[in-house]
Amino acid sequence: MSVSKPPPPPPSSSHLVIPPSSASASSPSVTPHSSAPPPPSPVKISMQEHFAINVCPGPILPIPQISDFFPRFHDYPCTPPPPREKKILKEETFNGEMAGGDKDKERKGEDDGEREEAMDSDDDDTYLGTLEFSLHFDEENNCLHCTIHKAKGLKAMDSNGLADPYVKLHLLPGASKANKLRTKTLKNTLNPVWNETLVYHGITAADMTTKTLRLCVCDMDRLGRNEFIGEVRVALKKLKEGENKRYNMGLERIAQNKESNNQTVEQGAPVAEEERGRILVSLCYNTEKGCLLVGVIRCAHLAAMDSNGYSDPFVKIVLQPDMGKKSKYKTSVKKKTLNPEFNEEFAYDVTLDQLAKKTLEISVWDYDLGMSNDFIGGVELGINASGQRLRHWFECLKNKGKKVEYWHTLTQQGAPSSDKPD
Repeated sequence: MSVSKPPPPPPSSSHLVIPPSSASASSPSVTPHSSAPPPPSPVKISMQEHFAINVCPGPILPIPQISDFFPRFHDYPCTPPPPREKKILKEETFNGEMAGGDKDKERKGEDDGEREEAMDSDDDDTYLGTLEFSLHFDEENNCLHCTIHKAKGLKAMDSNGLADPYVKLHLLPGASKANKLRTKTLKNTLNPVWNETLVYHGITAADMTTKTLRLCVCDMDRLGRNEFIGEVRVALKKLKEGENKRYNMGLERIAQNKESNNQTVEQGAPVAEEERGRILVSLCYNTEKGCLLVGVIRCAHLAAMDSNGYSDPFVKIVLQPDMGKKSKYKTSVKKKTLNPEFNEEFAYDVTLDQLAKKTLEISVWDYDLGMSNDFIGGVELGINASGQRLRHWFECLKNKGKKVEYWHTLTQQGAPSSDKPD
């Protein structure tokens, strides 16, 4: 009597069928002397149960996600982890017992209190960082020296967690871009060290009582607009003459309101006298050559006459009464600047007696290609002048052979008839 085996399951079935064990002698795995229990009925299990039994015995646990290890990547706001406690490296033990147990508890309580106070004291100032700089006012040369030393703990502005900081200086109130200076840019740092000195020329003692210095720390962005980090402000009236004062101040976020005097001036528009700028002139009468030496050294804080917020200044000088072509000179043109440095000197062949009756007209102009030049401001030195302009002229005549330098404020003097106010 033959034993028939059950047919195999179709290939497309998702179940496995365990075939019954056969007791025939033809089976190589069963010996004739073994007494096996009666074969059980065929059992059907699913493919998933089969792999779960053979591969993953026990309960199936959820797979941890990366957000479990980095809570800040959660899409929803989560509570921050508790602050880590400082571990005490050295502990005193006596007879195997902790002698400083009570002290550790007290120290731990104090640390917790200090940590809470530190968290409460964290504000925008400490988060933005600090700026260290020093100021020195040289009244003899009318210069304000601003030395930018370093910044510490700046706010990260770039995606790499760093910044490309630089410092920009302004004198408030001021005229357009004339009184703006800036340091070099340092790449990829939150603790930059500049040790760079920037100088404001033409600053008088009267300016020190009314001006305020603003130092802005910004992040340079090549692909977009530079980002503002923070700023500090110093009233210059608190700085004494000859004093080199060092500051270490926390950066603040002050509303960036555009001031009316920082707006660009349209071409040919009338400009107020206090916005026209200043010029440094030197006078010297050379008795050996019998001539007057006029030096145009530099200008400062000139008014912006072009649409880009700058000017292309040059200086004209004329000795009146007119002596022909020998009485008119002009300097070279300095492109795109409001603080030009000329360092040019001109000579007038004139006797000392004649010089006492003459007037020196100095005017500053903005050069425009293919158009009429724009008048910025002027000043007159001579016997008919007054104030500091007259003092400068008298000192030149009195101290023959000595170079006398003075800063003069540009006014409407020397303007063409079309630019003069009615």
